[in-house]
Amino acid sequence: MHVWGWSGMSHDASLAVFEKQGSELDLLFAAHSERYSRVKNDKHLNTGIILDALNYSDTPSKLYYYEKSRLKKTRQLYAGQFKLLNKEHPQSYFSKVYSPTPRMKSMSHHHSHAAAGYYTSKFRDAAVLCIDSIGEWETLSIWQGNDTKLTKQFSQWYPNSVGIWYSAMTQRIGLKPQEHEYILMGMAAVGDPEKHKARIMEDFLYPFTAEPYIRFKRNLHRGCRDWAPELNTPQDYADIAAGVQAVYEIIFEKLVQSTLSMIDSKNIVIMGGCALNCVANSIANKYYDNVWIMPNPGDAGSSIGAVLAHYKTFVKWPGAYLGHNIEGKYPVACVMSALLEDKITAVAAGRAEFGPRALGHRSILADPRGDDVKDRVNKLKQRESFRPFAPMILEEYADEYFEHYNGTQSVINPYMQMTVKCKRPDLFPAIVHYDNSSRLQTVSKADCPDVYNLLKQWHKHTGCPMLLNTSLNIKGEPLVNTRQDAERWTEQYGVKICLPK
Repeated sequence: MHVWGWSGMSHDASLAVFEKQGSELDLLFAAHSERYSRVKNDKHLNTGIILDALNYSDTPSKLYYYEKSRLKKTRQLYAGQFKLLNKEHPQSYFSKVYSPTPRMKSMSHHHSHAAAGYYTSKFRDAAVLCIDSIGEWETLSIWQGNDTKLTKQFSQWYPNSVGIWYSAMTQRIGLKPQEHEYILMGMAAVGDPEKHKARIMEDFLYPFTAEPYIRFKRNLHRGCRDWAPELNTPQDYADIAAGVQAVYEIIFEKLVQSTLSMIDSKNIVIMGGCALNCVANSIANKYYDNVWIMPNPGDAGSSIGAVLAHYKTFVKWPGAYLGHNIEGKYPVACVMSALLEDKITAVAAGRAEFGPRALGHRSILADPRGDDVKDRVNKLKQRESFRPFAPMILEEYADEYFEHYNGTQSVINPYMQMTVKCKRPDLFPAIVHYDNSSRLQTVSKADCPDVYNLLKQWHKHTGCPMLLNTSLNIKGEPLVNTRQDAERWTEQYGVKICLPK
Protein backbone atom coordinates (compact mmCIF):
# COMPACT_ATOMS: atom_id res chain seq x y z
CA MET A 1 0.00 0.00 0.00
CA HIS A 2 1.27 3.46 -0.86
CA VAL A 3 0.55 6.51 1.27
CA TRP A 4 1.07 10.11 0.17
CA GLY A 5 1.55 13.24 2.25
CA TRP A 6 1.53 16.79 0.94
CA SER A 7 1.85 20.42 1.89
CA GLY A 8 0.97 23.49 -0.11
CA MET A 9 -1.61 26.15 -0.95
CA SER A 10 0.35 28.69 1.10
CA HIS A 11 3.98 28.40 -0.05
CA ASP A 12 6.61 25.82 -1.04
CA ALA A 13 4.33 22.89 -1.88
CA SER A 14 5.77 19.40 -1.55
CA LEU A 15 4.79 15.76 -1.93
CA ALA A 16 6.04 12.65 -0.12
CA VAL A 17 5.48 8.96 -0.90
CA PHE A 18 5.61 6.12 1.64
CA GLU A 19 5.18 2.39 1.25
CA LYS A 20 3.31 0.75 4.12
CA GLN A 21 3.78 -2.94 4.80
CA GLY A 22 2.13 -4.03 8.02
CA SER A 23 3.36 -1.65 10.71
CA GLU A 24 6.44 -0.64 8.70
CA LEU A 25 6.68 2.63 6.77
CA ASP A 26 9.36 3.24 4.13
CA LEU A 27 9.95 6.74 2.77
CA LEU A 28 10.44 6.39 -0.98
CA PHE A 29 10.19 9.90 -2.45
CA ALA A 30 9.88 13.53 -1.36
CA ALA A 31 10.25 16.63 -3.50
CA HIS A 32 9.48 20.33 -3.80
CA SER A 33 6.92 21.47 -6.35
CA GLU A 34 9.07 24.47 -7.31
CA ARG A 35 11.73 22.21 -8.80
CA TYR A 36 9.24 21.08 -11.47
CA SER A 37 7.35 24.32 -12.13
CA ARG A 38 10.53 26.46 -11.92
CA VAL A 39 8.56 29.00 -9.82
CA LYS A 40 10.39 29.86 -6.60
CA ASN A 41 8.47 28.78 -3.49
CA ASP A 42 5.60 27.60 -5.66
CA LYS A 43 2.56 26.96 -3.46
CA HIS A 44 0.86 24.74 -6.04
CA LEU A 45 1.32 21.09 -6.88
CA ASN A 46 1.80 20.28 -10.55
CA THR A 47 1.77 17.46 -13.05
CA GLY A 48 5.55 17.07 -13.00
CA ILE A 49 5.81 16.25 -9.31
CA ILE A 50 2.81 13.93 -9.48
CA LEU A 51 4.30 11.96 -12.38
CA ASP A 52 7.62 11.69 -10.58
CA ALA A 53 5.85 10.40 -7.45
CA LEU A 54 4.15 7.75 -9.57
CA ASN A 55 7.57 6.37 -10.47
CA TYR A 56 7.75 5.22 -6.85
CA SER A 57 4.11 4.51 -6.15
CA ASP A 58 0.84 3.08 -7.32
CA THR A 59 -2.29 5.17 -6.93
CA PRO A 60 -2.20 6.24 -3.27
CA SER A 61 -4.47 4.36 -0.89
CA LYS A 62 -4.36 7.13 1.70
CA LEU A 63 -3.63 10.85 1.58
CA TYR A 64 -2.54 13.18 4.38
CA TYR A 65 -2.35 16.98 4.52
CA TYR A 66 -0.13 19.01 6.84
CA GLU A 67 -2.65 21.32 8.51
CA LYS A 68 -6.33 21.71 9.37
CA SER A 69 -7.79 24.15 6.87
CA ARG A 70 -11.06 24.89 8.69
CA LEU A 71 -9.26 25.75 11.91
CA LYS A 72 -6.89 27.93 9.89
CA LYS A 73 -9.86 29.87 8.54
CA THR A 74 -10.90 30.85 12.07
CA ARG A 75 -7.51 32.48 12.56
CA GLN A 76 -7.70 34.17 9.15
CA LEU A 77 -11.12 35.54 10.12
CA TYR A 78 -9.67 36.86 13.39
CA ALA A 79 -6.76 38.43 11.50
CA GLY A 80 -9.04 40.12 8.98
CA GLN A 81 -7.69 38.11 6.05
CA PHE A 82 -11.14 37.90 4.51
CA LYS A 83 -9.96 37.16 0.97
CA LEU A 84 -8.42 33.91 2.19
CA LEU A 85 -11.69 32.61 3.60
CA ASN A 86 -12.84 31.58 0.14
CA LYS A 87 -9.75 29.49 -0.55
CA GLU A 88 -10.55 26.03 -1.87
CA HIS A 89 -10.56 23.05 0.49
CA PRO A 90 -7.41 20.91 0.14
CA GLN A 91 -9.44 17.79 -0.74
CA SER A 92 -11.08 19.35 -3.78
CA TYR A 93 -7.83 21.14 -4.69
CA PHE A 94 -5.89 17.87 -4.77
CA SER A 95 -8.57 16.12 -6.82
CA LYS A 96 -7.92 18.63 -9.61
CA VAL A 97 -4.23 17.75 -9.63
CA TYR A 98 -4.62 13.98 -9.40
CA SER A 99 -7.55 11.62 -9.74
CA PRO A 100 -8.82 9.30 -8.36
CA THR A 101 -8.08 10.92 -5.02
CA PRO A 102 -8.55 8.96 -1.79
CA ARG A 103 -10.31 10.65 1.07
CA MET A 104 -7.83 13.00 2.70
CA LYS A 105 -7.06 13.27 6.41
CA SER A 106 -5.64 16.51 7.81
CA MET A 107 -3.14 16.72 10.65
CA SER A 108 -2.40 19.88 12.63
CA HIS A 109 0.44 22.11 11.43
CA HIS A 110 2.68 21.88 14.49
CA HIS A 111 1.96 18.18 15.00
CA SER A 112 3.20 17.65 11.42
CA HIS A 113 6.37 19.61 12.21
CA ALA A 114 7.02 17.68 15.42
CA ALA A 115 6.34 14.30 13.82
CA ALA A 116 8.58 15.03 10.82
CA GLY A 117 11.44 15.70 13.22
CA TYR A 118 10.91 13.10 15.93
CA TYR A 119 9.96 10.08 13.84
CA THR A 120 12.89 10.57 11.44
CA SER A 121 15.37 10.82 14.33
CA LYS A 122 17.33 8.04 16.01
CA PHE A 123 15.96 9.09 19.41
CA ARG A 124 13.39 7.11 21.39
CA ASP A 125 13.09 9.86 23.94
CA ALA A 126 13.50 13.52 23.08
CA ALA A 127 12.27 17.05 23.55
CA VAL A 128 10.87 18.59 20.38
CA LEU A 129 10.93 22.37 19.89
CA CYS A 130 8.95 23.82 16.97
CA ILE A 131 9.32 27.51 16.07
CA ASP A 132 7.77 29.00 12.94
CA SER A 133 5.68 31.88 11.67
CA ILE A 134 2.24 30.39 12.04
CA GLY A 135 0.25 27.22 11.61
CA GLU A 136 -3.49 27.31 12.11
CA TRP A 137 -3.12 29.32 15.33
CA GLU A 138 0.06 27.97 16.87
CA THR A 139 3.38 29.74 16.40
CA LEU A 140 5.51 27.87 18.94
CA SER A 141 5.19 24.44 20.53
CA ILE A 142 7.16 22.08 22.76
CA TRP A 143 6.59 18.32 22.70
CA GLN A 144 7.81 15.28 24.56
CA GLY A 145 8.70 12.21 22.55
CA ASN A 146 8.66 8.95 24.45
CA ASP A 147 8.91 5.75 22.43
CA THR A 148 6.25 6.20 19.70
CA LYS A 149 4.21 8.75 21.63
CA LEU A 150 4.41 12.50 21.00
CA THR A 151 2.78 14.65 23.68
CA LYS A 152 2.42 18.41 23.46
CA GLN A 153 3.66 20.14 26.60
CA PHE A 154 3.33 23.80 25.60
CA SER A 155 2.07 26.00 22.78
CA GLN A 156 1.84 29.69 21.97
CA TRP A 157 -0.70 31.20 19.61
CA TYR A 158 -1.03 34.00 17.09
CA PRO A 159 -0.42 36.94 17.01
CA ASN A 160 2.70 36.34 19.16
CA SER A 161 5.12 34.78 16.71
CA VAL A 162 8.91 34.68 16.61
CA GLY A 163 8.84 33.67 12.94
CA ILE A 164 6.48 36.49 11.93
CA TRP A 165 8.70 38.98 13.78
CA TYR A 166 11.82 37.75 11.97
CA SER A 167 10.01 37.96 8.62
CA ALA A 168 8.72 41.45 9.41
CA MET A 169 12.28 42.59 10.13
CA THR A 170 13.39 40.95 6.89
CA GLN A 171 10.84 43.13 5.08
CA ARG A 172 11.93 46.18 7.11
CA ILE A 173 15.42 46.08 5.59
CA GLY A 174 14.11 45.82 2.03
CA LEU A 175 14.13 42.03 1.60
CA LYS A 176 11.28 39.69 0.70
CA PRO A 177 9.52 38.23 3.75
CA GLN A 178 8.93 34.46 3.85
CA GLU A 179 11.82 34.01 1.43
CA HIS A 180 14.88 36.15 2.21
CA GLU A 181 15.27 35.49 5.94
CA TYR A 182 18.47 33.60 5.18
CA ILE A 183 19.88 36.77 3.57
CA LEU A 184 19.19 38.72 6.77
CA MET A 185 21.02 36.00 8.70
CA GLY A 186 24.04 36.32 6.38
CA MET A 187 23.93 40.13 6.42
CA ALA A 188 24.09 40.10 10.22
CA ALA A 189 27.79 39.23 10.13
CA VAL A 190 28.66 42.58 8.49
CA GLY A 191 26.68 44.67 10.98
CA ASP A 192 27.15 45.71 14.59
CA PRO A 193 24.92 43.48 16.77
CA GLU A 194 25.05 45.83 19.76
CA LYS A 195 24.03 49.01 17.94
CA HIS A 196 20.28 48.35 17.82
CA LYS A 197 19.84 45.19 19.91
CA ALA A 198 18.55 46.94 23.03
CA ARG A 199 16.18 49.12 20.99
CA ILE A 200 14.80 46.11 19.14
CA MET A 201 14.20 44.31 22.44
CA GLU A 202 12.53 47.37 23.94
CA ASP A 203 10.36 48.25 20.92
CA PHE A 204 9.12 44.78 20.05
CA LEU A 205 9.31 42.42 23.03
CA TYR A 206 7.75 42.33 26.47
CA PRO A 207 10.18 41.24 29.20
CA PHE A 208 10.65 37.49 29.41
CA THR A 209 8.88 35.57 32.17
CA ALA A 210 9.72 32.21 33.74
CA GLU A 211 7.37 30.63 31.22
CA PRO A 212 8.35 29.91 27.59
CA TYR A 213 6.03 32.62 26.25
CA ILE A 214 7.57 35.13 23.83
CA ARG A 215 5.22 38.12 23.76
CA PHE A 216 5.36 40.95 21.22
CA LYS A 217 4.13 44.51 21.67
CA ARG A 218 2.48 44.71 18.25
CA ASN A 219 0.93 42.43 15.67
CA LEU A 220 3.82 41.99 13.26
CA HIS A 221 1.74 40.12 10.72
CA ARG A 222 1.13 43.58 9.31
CA GLY A 223 4.87 44.23 9.08
CA CYS A 224 6.94 46.96 10.70
CA ARG A 225 8.12 49.12 7.81
CA ASP A 226 7.28 52.17 9.92
CA TRP A 227 9.83 51.24 12.59
CA ALA A 228 12.90 53.52 12.89
CA PRO A 229 12.45 55.27 9.51
CA GLU A 230 15.65 57.25 10.06
CA LEU A 231 17.65 54.02 9.64
CA ASN A 232 17.75 53.78 5.88
CA THR A 233 21.32 53.33 4.64
CA PRO A 234 22.92 50.00 3.63
CA GLN A 235 25.00 50.04 6.81
CA ASP A 236 21.87 50.77 8.87
CA TYR A 237 20.26 47.71 7.31
CA ALA A 238 23.30 45.58 8.15
CA ASP A 239 23.24 46.84 11.74
CA ILE A 240 19.51 46.12 12.00
CA ALA A 241 20.11 42.62 10.64
CA ALA A 242 22.86 42.06 13.21
CA GLY A 243 20.59 43.26 16.00
CA VAL A 244 17.70 41.09 14.86
CA GLN A 245 19.90 38.02 14.67
CA ALA A 246 21.34 38.75 18.11
CA VAL A 247 17.84 39.10 19.59
CA TYR A 248 16.70 35.91 17.85
CA GLU A 249 19.61 34.04 19.42
CA ILE A 250 18.57 35.36 22.86
CA ILE A 251 14.99 34.17 22.21
CA PHE A 252 16.17 30.82 20.90
CA GLU A 253 18.41 30.20 23.91
CA LYS A 254 15.55 31.04 26.28
CA LEU A 255 13.31 28.55 24.46
CA VAL A 256 15.97 25.83 24.56
CA GLN A 257 16.41 26.45 28.30
CA SER A 258 12.64 26.33 28.83
CA THR A 259 12.41 23.09 26.86
CA LEU A 260 15.16 21.56 28.99
CA SER A 261 13.38 22.56 32.21
CA MET A 262 10.11 21.03 31.01
CA ILE A 263 11.35 17.72 29.57
CA ASP A 264 14.01 15.47 31.03
CA SER A 265 15.98 14.29 28.01
CA LYS A 266 19.51 14.58 26.64
CA ASN A 267 18.12 14.75 23.10
CA ILE A 268 16.40 17.61 21.30
CA VAL A 269 14.67 17.84 17.92
CA ILE A 270 14.30 21.33 16.44
CA MET A 271 11.69 21.94 13.74
CA GLY A 272 9.72 24.68 11.98
CA GLY A 273 10.92 27.32 9.54
CA CYS A 274 13.06 28.99 12.22
CA ALA A 275 15.12 25.79 12.44
CA LEU A 276 16.82 26.93 9.24
CA ASN A 277 18.65 29.57 11.29
CA CYS A 278 21.90 27.61 11.35
CA VAL A 279 23.76 30.30 13.34
CA ALA A 280 21.37 30.08 16.29
CA ASN A 281 20.93 26.30 16.09
CA SER A 282 24.47 25.74 17.38
CA ILE A 283 23.34 27.12 20.77
CA ALA A 284 21.38 23.92 21.40
CA ASN A 285 24.67 22.03 21.80
CA LYS A 286 25.31 23.94 25.03
CA TYR A 287 22.35 22.21 26.65
CA TYR A 288 21.86 18.87 24.88
CA ASP A 289 24.11 15.91 24.10
CA ASN A 290 22.35 15.20 20.82
CA VAL A 291 20.55 17.53 18.38
CA TRP A 292 18.52 16.46 15.34
CA ILE A 293 17.16 18.86 12.75
CA MET A 294 15.51 17.13 9.81
CA PRO A 295 17.09 18.59 6.62
CA ASN A 296 13.75 20.06 5.57
CA PRO A 297 12.36 21.44 8.87
CA GLY A 298 10.00 24.02 7.35
CA ASP A 299 6.53 23.54 5.90
CA ALA A 300 7.72 21.56 2.88
CA GLY A 301 9.08 18.89 5.22
CA SER A 302 5.60 18.49 6.65
CA SER A 303 4.53 16.41 3.65
CA ILE A 304 6.55 13.77 5.48
CA GLY A 305 5.33 14.93 8.88
CA ALA A 306 1.63 14.67 8.05
CA VAL A 307 1.97 10.96 7.35
CA LEU A 308 4.14 10.27 10.40
CA ALA A 309 1.82 12.28 12.66
CA HIS A 310 -1.01 9.95 11.70
CA TYR A 311 0.82 6.63 11.94
CA LYS A 312 2.93 7.56 14.99
CA THR A 313 5.77 5.35 13.91
CA PHE A 314 9.46 5.79 13.28
CA VAL A 315 10.76 5.61 9.75
CA LYS A 316 14.29 4.58 8.87
CA TRP A 317 15.73 7.86 7.64
CA PRO A 318 17.07 7.25 4.11
CA GLY A 319 18.96 10.55 3.87
CA ALA A 320 18.09 13.79 2.11
CA TYR A 321 18.41 12.52 -1.48
CA LEU A 322 14.72 11.82 -2.07
CA GLY A 323 13.74 13.82 -5.16
CA HIS A 324 14.02 13.56 -8.92
CA ASN A 325 16.63 11.10 -10.16
CA ILE A 326 19.11 11.95 -12.92
CA GLU A 327 20.14 8.40 -13.66
CA GLY A 328 23.66 7.21 -14.30
CA LYS A 329 27.02 7.03 -12.55
CA TYR A 330 28.05 10.07 -10.52
CA PRO A 331 30.50 11.98 -12.80
CA VAL A 332 33.56 12.08 -10.52
CA ALA A 333 36.06 12.26 -13.39
CA CYS A 334 34.24 15.20 -15.02
CA VAL A 335 34.05 17.15 -11.76
CA MET A 336 37.69 16.50 -10.93
CA SER A 337 38.87 17.58 -14.38
CA ALA A 338 36.86 20.82 -14.28
CA LEU A 339 37.97 21.68 -10.74
CA LEU A 340 41.64 21.09 -11.45
CA GLU A 341 41.45 23.19 -14.62
CA ASP A 342 39.21 26.08 -13.58
CA LYS A 343 38.60 25.74 -9.79
CA ILE A 344 34.81 25.97 -10.31
CA THR A 345 32.29 23.55 -11.79
CA ALA A 346 28.80 22.20 -11.14
CA VAL A 347 27.19 18.78 -10.84
CA ALA A 348 23.66 17.43 -11.28
CA ALA A 349 23.50 13.70 -10.68
CA GLY A 350 21.46 11.17 -8.74
CA ARG A 351 18.42 12.05 -6.68
CA ALA A 352 17.77 15.68 -5.82
CA GLU A 353 18.00 16.88 -2.24
CA PHE A 354 14.77 17.34 -0.27
CA GLY A 355 15.26 20.61 1.52
CA PRO A 356 16.74 24.03 0.76
CA ARG A 357 20.41 22.99 1.03
CA ALA A 358 22.31 21.50 -1.90
CA LEU A 359 24.34 18.55 -0.61
CA GLY A 360 26.39 17.51 -3.63
CA HIS A 361 23.74 16.22 -6.02
CA ARG A 362 22.62 19.64 -7.31
CA SER A 363 25.64 21.75 -6.44
CA ILE A 364 28.12 24.31 -7.66
CA LEU A 365 31.52 23.14 -6.40
CA ALA A 366 34.79 25.03 -6.10
CA ASP A 367 38.27 24.89 -4.64
CA PRO A 368 37.93 26.63 -1.24
CA ARG A 369 41.56 27.82 -1.22
CA GLY A 370 41.51 30.48 -3.94
CA ASP A 371 41.42 34.16 -2.99
CA ASP A 372 39.16 34.96 -5.94
CA VAL A 373 36.85 31.94 -5.78
CA LYS A 374 34.20 33.46 -3.50
CA ASP A 375 33.79 36.51 -5.73
CA ARG A 376 33.64 34.34 -8.86
CA VAL A 377 30.90 32.12 -7.46
CA ASN A 378 28.88 35.06 -6.12
CA LYS A 379 29.07 36.68 -9.55
CA LEU A 380 27.91 33.46 -11.19
CA LYS A 381 24.98 33.15 -8.78
CA GLN A 382 24.10 36.86 -9.15
CA ARG A 383 23.91 37.43 -5.42
CA GLU A 384 25.22 39.80 -2.77
CA SER A 385 28.97 39.84 -2.16
CA PHE A 386 28.63 39.42 1.62
CA ARG A 387 26.86 36.07 1.30
CA PRO A 388 28.89 33.10 2.63
CA PHE A 389 29.48 29.69 1.08
CA ALA A 390 29.54 26.33 2.80
CA PRO A 391 32.29 23.75 2.92
CA MET A 392 31.69 20.04 2.38
CA ILE A 393 34.40 17.96 4.03
CA LEU A 394 35.27 14.31 4.51
CA GLU A 395 33.76 13.45 7.88
CA GLU A 396 36.99 12.00 9.25
CA TYR A 397 38.81 15.32 8.71
CA ALA A 398 36.16 17.64 10.15
CA ASP A 399 37.66 17.85 13.64
CA GLU A 400 41.05 18.73 12.17
CA TYR A 401 39.81 21.84 10.39
CA PHE A 402 36.81 23.00 12.47
CA GLU A 403 36.37 23.70 16.15
CA HIS A 404 34.22 21.43 18.30
CA TYR A 405 30.87 22.74 19.52
CA ASN A 406 31.51 24.17 23.00
CA GLY A 407 35.05 22.80 22.82
CA THR A 408 33.93 19.19 23.27
CA GLN A 409 31.15 18.06 20.94
CA SER A 410 31.86 16.67 17.48
CA VAL A 411 31.24 18.85 14.44
CA ILE A 412 29.54 16.02 12.51
CA ASN A 413 26.81 17.85 10.59
CA PRO A 414 25.68 16.19 7.34
CA TYR A 415 22.91 18.68 6.46
CA MET A 416 24.46 22.15 7.02
CA GLN A 417 22.19 22.78 10.00
CA MET A 418 24.73 24.58 12.21
CA THR A 419 27.72 26.89 11.94
CA VAL A 420 31.15 26.19 13.40
CA LYS A 421 34.42 28.11 13.57
CA CYS A 422 37.09 27.27 11.01
CA LYS A 423 40.53 26.70 12.56
CA ARG A 424 42.40 27.92 9.47
CA PRO A 425 40.36 30.62 7.74
CA ASP A 426 43.56 31.91 6.17
CA LEU A 427 43.86 28.69 4.15
CA PHE A 428 40.21 28.52 3.06
CA PRO A 429 38.95 32.08 2.44
CA ALA A 430 36.11 30.96 0.17
CA ILE A 431 34.20 28.98 2.81
CA VAL A 432 34.35 31.27 5.87
CA HIS A 433 32.09 34.19 6.72
CA TYR A 434 33.27 37.51 8.18
CA ASP A 435 33.33 36.00 11.67
CA ASN A 436 35.37 32.97 10.45
CA SER A 437 32.36 30.68 10.83
CA SER A 438 31.25 28.08 8.31
CA ARG A 439 27.94 26.32 7.68
CA LEU A 440 29.54 22.91 7.55
CA GLN A 441 28.49 19.77 5.67
CA THR A 442 30.30 16.64 6.77
CA VAL A 443 30.23 13.77 4.28
CA SER A 444 30.41 10.10 5.23
CA LYS A 445 30.61 7.08 2.97
CA ALA A 446 27.43 5.66 4.51
CA ASP A 447 25.32 8.80 3.99
CA CYS A 448 26.51 9.81 0.53
CA PRO A 449 28.96 7.42 -1.15
CA ASP A 450 29.15 9.35 -4.44
CA VAL A 451 30.07 12.70 -2.88
CA TYR A 452 32.38 10.91 -0.45
CA ASN A 453 34.22 9.29 -3.36
CA LEU A 454 34.56 12.68 -5.08
CA LEU A 455 36.07 14.22 -1.94
CA LYS A 456 38.44 11.29 -1.54
CA GLN A 457 39.68 11.80 -5.09
CA TRP A 458 40.00 15.56 -4.55
CA HIS A 459 41.95 15.00 -1.34
CA LYS A 460 44.25 12.50 -3.07
CA HIS A 461 45.10 14.99 -5.84
CA THR A 462 45.33 18.19 -3.80
CA GLY A 463 45.83 17.30 -0.14
CA CYS A 464 42.66 19.29 0.63
CA PRO A 465 39.74 17.25 2.09
CA MET A 466 37.03 19.81 1.37
CA LEU A 467 35.25 21.68 -1.41
CA LEU A 468 33.12 24.79 -1.50
CA ASN A 469 29.52 23.70 -2.02
CA THR A 470 26.57 25.92 -2.91
CA SER A 471 23.22 25.34 -4.54
CA LEU A 472 22.99 24.93 -8.31
CA ASN A 473 20.83 27.95 -9.06
CA ILE A 474 21.01 31.70 -9.29
CA LYS A 475 19.32 34.07 -6.86
CA GLY A 476 15.54 33.84 -7.09
CA GLU A 477 15.43 30.54 -8.99
CA PRO A 478 14.79 27.00 -7.73
CA LEU A 479 17.62 24.48 -7.81
CA VAL A 480 18.27 22.67 -11.06
CA ASN A 481 16.18 19.49 -11.00
CA THR A 482 16.25 17.52 -14.25
CA ARG A 483 18.81 16.78 -16.94
CA GLN A 484 16.96 19.23 -19.20
CA ASP A 485 17.23 21.95 -16.52
CA ALA A 486 20.98 21.34 -16.32
CA GLU A 487 21.49 21.52 -20.06
CA ARG A 488 19.49 24.75 -20.26
CA TRP A 489 21.43 26.21 -17.29
CA THR A 490 24.76 25.42 -18.96
CA GLU A 491 23.66 27.13 -22.16
CA GLN A 492 22.28 30.16 -20.33
CA TYR A 493 25.10 30.79 -17.83
CA GLY A 494 28.11 29.31 -19.57
CA VAL A 495 29.24 26.99 -16.77
CA LYS A 496 29.48 23.33 -17.62
CA ILE A 497 27.37 21.09 -15.43
CA CYS A 498 28.80 17.59 -15.03
CA LEU A 499 26.05 15.05 -15.71
CA PRO A 500 26.01 11.27 -15.60
CA LYS A 501 26.79 9.63 -18.92
